[in-house]
Amino acid sequence: MNRRTFLHTALAASVATALHAQGKKPARILLRSSWQVVNIGDIAHTPGVLALLEKHIPEAEVRLWASADLSEEVAAMEHKRFPKLKIVKGSIGASGKASNVDLADAISWADLLLHGSGPSLVAAKDAAAFVKHTGKPFGVYGITHGSFLSGDDKDILNQAKFAFFRDSASLELAKKEGVKCPVMEFGPDGAFACDLRNDARAEAFLEANGLEQGRFLCCLSRLRYTPYWTIPDKKRSLDSKRHARNEAMKEHDHAPLREAIIALVRETPLKVLLCPEDMTQMTVGKEMFWDKLPADVKRRVVWREKFWLTDEAMSTYVRSAGLFGSEMHSPIMAIGNGIPAIVCRFAEQTSKGIMWRDIGLGEWLFDLDNENELKEVVPAVLAMAKDPAGAKAKAAKARELVQQRQAAMTAALKKNLPV
Repeated sequence: MNRRTFLHTALAASVATALHAQGKKPARILLRSSWQVVNIGDIAHTPGVLALLEKHIPEAEVRLWASADLSEEVAAMEHKRFPKLKIVKGSIGASGKASNVDLADAISWADLLLHGSGPSLVAAKDAAAFVKHTGKPFGVYGITHGSFLSGDDKDILNQAKFAFFRDSASLELAKKEGVKCPVMEFGPDGAFACDLRNDARAEAFLEANGLEQGRFLCCLSRLRYTPYWTIPDKKRSLDSKRHARNEAMKEHDHAPLREAIIALVRETPLKVLLCPEDMTQMTVGKEMFWDKLPADVKRRVVWREKFWLTDEAMSTYVRSAGLFGSEMHSPIMAIGNGIPAIVCRFAEQTSKGIMWRDIGLGEWLFDLDNENELKEVVPAVLAMAKDPAGAKAKAAKARELVQQRQAAMTAALKKNLPV
């Protein structure tokens, strides 16, 4: 157990002891989160919200209601940071009966259901069943609303005690649709608070690849649609329409990022690490970046061949000089830890990228479908690299705004817990 985890655990234990001495029962929160494990950002939602609850409501007890594909490896990583965390899985049937004893116990035990961050109200059915069959309160922590992943969520959102949306476009859409609950505000993605670490593994990788702290940038990319059909565990058939769109746009989308890598190597002393956010991106990075780089540039670029988990990625990001690319959650985790990050996006993504403007980082957000903005990617990456102090100051200011909103989110939650 590292010092940070020890201090958090000790604080929670001392608060719990004090409450017990006063004869008070700690508030009980059932966190519905953990959507999938093929993406380190999707993983980061859960420990991020857990860390926020631990920081702002240390007296509360929390259990995690996870989706079916939470793996033992990821659960072990979460337990390393949150050793007392209890995890349940399952669903609530039409009759209101839980699918297993552990979930039934967690539902009975809970004072409130908290829906974690995600690309939509991912567990809308679970939230609706919980409210219907228990009458207990529920709230929402930092989601996107109105994306292609969203269903007709107005009714259940209306029943929430609070609903925080992770980008202003989602919040405005919900208001326009007539969603009404006591608190509806902007609330950043839970992954901003993720503080998982695997320092030993990160340091070993960096040393083996000649990457020094503060002297490399991380570059992440993605196709327009995640090719889940290439992940064996997902067992999905080829989506020919999405595959065709990926193929048609991949050079267009990767060219400015590849140019930025070349410019960084030739104009600065920094190196570049090509790294993945999901399990499909090692292949993409090799094809669209590594294989196309000039020989003189390749000597100072490292391609990460294997996937990693969130803790190792976090320990790598905090040792870097910054991130850039067309992924979202690695930049979120970076900014949450004071590391500069540039985000590129396109039409096929949800509106979550708009949160970069919402937290004051509009100068680091680029729409790759806008040719004028596409041309600004290379200059922005170079500017970030050449002014590390200024870039860190900008990241710190955004982080401060995020933390202010996180405090407001947890305050709204606390008001709906038993006194």
